[in-house]
Amino acid sequence: MTIRIGDTAPDFTAKTTEGTIKFHDWIGDKWVILFSHPKDFTPVCTTELGYMAGLKPEFDKRNTKIIGLSVDPVSDHNKWLGDIQETQGHAVNYPLIGDHDLAVAKAYDMIHPEARGGSRTAVDNATIRSVFIIGPDKKVKAMLIYPMSAGRNFDEVLRLLDSLQLTAKHMVATPVNWKPGQDVIIPTSVSDEDAKKKYPQGFKTLKPYLRIVSLPK
Repeated sequence: MTIRIGDTAPDFTAKTTEGTIKFHDWIGDKWVILFSHPKDFTPVCTTELGYMAGLKPEFDKRNTKIIGLSVDPVSDHNKWLGDIQETQGHAVNYPLIGDHDLAVAKAYDMIHPEARGGSRTAVDNATIRSVFIIGPDKKVKAMLIYPMSAGRNFDEVLRLLDSLQLTAKHMVATPVNWKPGQDVIIPTSVSDEDAKKKYPQGFKTLKPYLRIVSLPK
């Protein structure tokens, strides 16, 4: 099944390093970052898992849960966690899904549907390097896919989350390289008349289709 932005995130039941979860129930009323890894004890992923552990307080502030996935059993995950803490300086403080049968990877269209679990290498699972941002409504809001050789930029994931949460609350869009607190764009679906009512503080029209506004703090 192909996953697209706006689709309901596939539900699943799986074992994790923090016990068995039913994904939609686990989400509850939170936002979620689901990020996946092709194999335990891989170098790039080790750095990523540690960095996310250090960044977790920032996601907590944004009503957002973190959950990882690796195509190995939970017993292997538990052994890997010690290496991550030792080398990265942060203990993993979020669950890591065991997906040795590839069930979740297939549900999220991260690997060929005919792929089989069992003894597999990281190269066999190279496509399982994704990030999904999922909203409290269980819909997929954004997706990022990386190759094995490039570490993911989770500061950008945090920035993207800020944009998604802002645009979910206000009828706006965010411009290139936007950061929280900066001006935003009024979508073309909002008329000038409606924009004047919605933004009595005023807005700047650069072109009829490009209107800039500062949101109240």
